[in-house]
Amino acid sequence: MVPVLPMFPLGTVLQPTGAVPLQVFEPRYRRMMRDCLAEQEGFGVVLIERGSEVGGGDVRASVGTRAAIVEPVQLADGRWTLLGVGIERLRVVRWLTDDPYPRAEVEPWPDPAPSAALPSLVASAAASLRRLLAAFSEAGGRGIPVELEVPDDPILASYRLCALSPLGPVDQYRLLSAPSTQARVELLIGLLDEAREVLLAGMRLDGDGGPG
Repeated sequence: MVPVLPMFPLGTVLQPTGAVPLQVFEPRYRRMMRDCLAEQEGFGVVLIERGSEVGGGDVRASVGTRAAIVEPVQLADGRWTLLGVGIERLRVVRWLTDDPYPRAEVEPWPDPAPSAALPSLVASAAASLRRLLAAFSEAGGRGIPVELEVPDDPILASYRLCALSPLGPVDQYRLLSAPSTQARVELLIGLLDEAREVLLAGMRLDGDGGPG
């Protein structure tokens, strides 16, 4: 029997090992939070590819992340604040009706066993991320982490580096959907190096006073 999981479609991607702060104000998601806490289970997070999570009518990604609920607080007006912490990658087998809230049949999607070359690739990705964060800092960026705490496990490390990377939802979804850890890390290195080159090119233009 395929397990059914409450689902939270968002405009962002949650990576395993990552966290997303949530303010839950819509009535159906308030009910979802109550049910999840009563049953001591988390929920799935998927990217909204098109449309809006408000009122339905959205197009939802088929790959997401199971999230645990951390530090839930119900406010006086009924809203919830909480952290959704990524636990494992999952695939949506089938969407069910949004009654009383979004739900889907899901299955875990673990990475295949990593190759012996993976630790050196992870180290390269961490170096690429440090270079990008240094460029952000030089450009006056705020809120960018300086210290990188990366797990020893290469699969978890790959997800952690993705979660720490200042990349947009489309790129984050490509990383989440990578078929293997090696493919994810290689894609991450390319995306980080490309983002750094774009940032440095913009800084050079600003330093030259702009074109023309």
